[in-house]
Amino acid sequence: MSIISNTTVLSNFAAIDSLGSLQALYGKVFLSTEVYKEIQHGLEEGYTFYSGIEEILHPRAEDGWLHLTSLRDEKEVEAFSAMPGRLHAGEASCLAIAQHRGWLLLTDDKAARHHAAEQNIAVSGSLGCLILGVERRLWTLAQANVWLERLVASGFHSPVRELSGLVKKP
Repeated sequence: MSIISNTTVLSNFAAIDSLGSLQALYGKVFLSTEVYKEIQHGLEEGYTFYSGIEEILHPRAEDGWLHLTSLRDEKEVEAFSAMPGRLHAGEASCLAIAQHRGWLLLTDDKAARHHAAEQNIAVSGSLGCLILGVERRLWTLAQANVWLERLVASGFHSPVRELSGLVKKP
């Protein structure tokens, strides 16, 4: 299954200097051109944790693991246009793409997650990524909890402070 991320999850992992953990977890991650515009705006606003993203962004970087995609047909454009007004363009485009291509959507945005549930779009977020990495033994529970602590310190609103009760035992 392909993965598309909106700005929230990318920002969270970039803010704690762990964007590469998404590559370890999923290999290739897509972002819409609207999400890319939001990231560019963030750089202009001084969010330096986005610095260097061009080095991992395909097609700008031939071996980049972040891949740009855009709304590719009339159905996706119509779905994008029909999204609730409370959603930003990045969230709306990712939802439309995930819905029509059957992709997993990574988002921490409450409104986007609610809409995804209404449309039966598979969704995960920053916590889900941390948990999945532990379950796949890509990193330890201790490391995931350190990252969670750093996410919270950087402004992430987490419903939990510790992941041990959420990780499935092998």
